[in-house]
Amino acid sequence: MTTTSPVKPPELRDFYENPAVPVASGTPRSRRQARMLAEALGPASAERTATILDIGCGDGTAAATAAPFLPGHRLIGIDWSQDALRRARTRIPYAVRGELTGGGLPFRTGSADAVLFSEVIEHLVDPDAALDEIRRVLRPGGHLMLSTPNLAAWYNRALLLAGVQPVFSEVSLRAVHGRPGREVVGHLRLYTARALREFVAASGFEVVCLAGAPFHGVPRPLRPLDRLACARPPLASILLLHARRT
Repeated sequence: MTTTSPVKPPELRDFYENPAVPVASGTPRSRRQARMLAEALGPASAERTATILDIGCGDGTAAATAAPFLPGHRLIGIDWSQDALRRARTRIPYAVRGELTGGGLPFRTGSADAVLFSEVIEHLVDPDAALDEIRRVLRPGGHLMLSTPNLAAWYNRALLLAGVQPVFSEVSLRAVHGRPGREVVGHLRLYTARALREFVAASGFEVVCLAGAPFHGVPRPLRPLDRLACARPPLASILLLHARRT
């Protein structure tokens, strides 16, 4: 009698290296976040050029969308997916490999003026270590612009009442089960507005403001409601948080 070894399931890194996994978010969120950062940094000058790290830059779409709002500032994309970096380098001037755990980011302590952290934290096994590393590379007073899906988005509240798995949440890396949508995107952590504020503050940051942004995946007939919900961040699809390193 012969036996075969069980097939080893794919690791999370393998999942994110798959070119079929979405690595870009919607442009409305990117524009809103870029405007918030531009207001916080102010215009670039000969004496003052900010270094901005886009951590988890994916295919560079978000950074390319933000760049026109940040003229004169230096924007560097960072990702550990080689496939994502290849695509990012076609859209932005600088894209380097790095990660938030293990050896850490390839930047000196206090060398960054701002960090864009867009739709990344929900994918992390250890978000605490990630914010520790971001805090390390930011100068004192440096800006963190973090965005993440909202577990308590207006439609998720209705879905839960109906016994349906909330949008953005996932129970498998192989297929979508029990919720609307067709794409598996690997979300491991989900936040409400209150939880996000408390988590970031506990990690050594001062929360400046929290805003909302729409989600590009909302069905077209419901998009006016989704834009309206942005006026109440706890109900919005996407949470946009601006914090400063203490």
